[in-house]
Amino acid sequence: MIINSTTLQGLRTTFSAAFNKAFQETTTNKDKIATTVPSSTKLNTYGWLGDFPTMREWIGEREIKNLSEKDYNIQNKHFEMTIGVNRDEIEDDNLGIYSIQMSQMGQSAKEHQDIMAIGMLPKGFKEKCYDDKSFFATDHKVGEYVFSNRSNAKLSAKSYAAARAAMAEIRNERGTAINVKGTLLVVPPHLEEEARCILTAEQVDGTTNPWRNSAELLVDSNIVNDEYPDNWFLLDVSKPLKPIIFQMRKPTKFVSLVNENDSNVFNQNQYLYGADGRYNTGYSFWQLAFGSTGEVAG
Repeated sequence: MIINSTTLQGLRTTFSAAFNKAFQETTTNKDKIATTVPSSTKLNTYGWLGDFPTMREWIGEREIKNLSEKDYNIQNKHFEMTIGVNRDEIEDDNLGIYSIQMSQMGQSAKEHQDIMAIGMLPKGFKEKCYDDKSFFATDHKVGEYVFSNRSNAKLSAKSYAAARAAMAEIRNERGTAINVKGTLLVVPPHLEEEARCILTAEQVDGTTNPWRNSAELLVDSNIVNDEYPDNWFLLDVSKPLKPIIFQMRKPTKFVSLVNENDSNVFNQNQYLYGADGRYNTGYSFWQLAFGSTGEVAG
């Protein structure tokens, strides 16, 4: 193949099409647990995260809700991946494998959103949310009340019921129920059978299963971790704001560096094709999630 601006542009179009097709066709679970929030700056401040908003009877003047005392910030991060294509491969028309690699790059770029968003769940046992406590904690304070959204019980019908009860009992500062309910059970692959029994079996131990169809199931390997291999999570994803925030500054896009005068062509005899984007993830209301490390039989 004769290398000139026309052939290089043609290659870029081919590689870009392969990347974009794979990116669009790759299905992810991010949107099941995360709300995407647009970002136009280096970071977003979520000062409005605080007491769960509810209506009250209007007596006298309006009751103005103050924003949380501690600002909760999510700073955008820049992510990239790059593939080098040797100039000799282009001259020799040996490009089939590179189109496959571009497709793989598109798939990986899309799947990275799941790695970031769903991967926030196991991190929640240590990483802090807006109230300066770990997202999953036993001592979240709401006014004069203290609530727990964390357990160490292994997944079972009993621990699942306890998680649902704990979420339902959460109140706001006035002691009013906020109507949180577990709608999505998230488990690693090796707990799928137990989870399906809890959510789909008609009977358990010879009696009617009260939890049949009580929640949807999400089996995802992105919550697998070495510290708590049996961790599991129950989320309320029925609200406008889901438990995880996926903050999007710049969507992932295909890029290239193929000018004959570029240093990579001159020094390494290769053209560069890649993808980059800017985004990050964080936590919204801890009230919308319950997490268990799964360490203790329950």
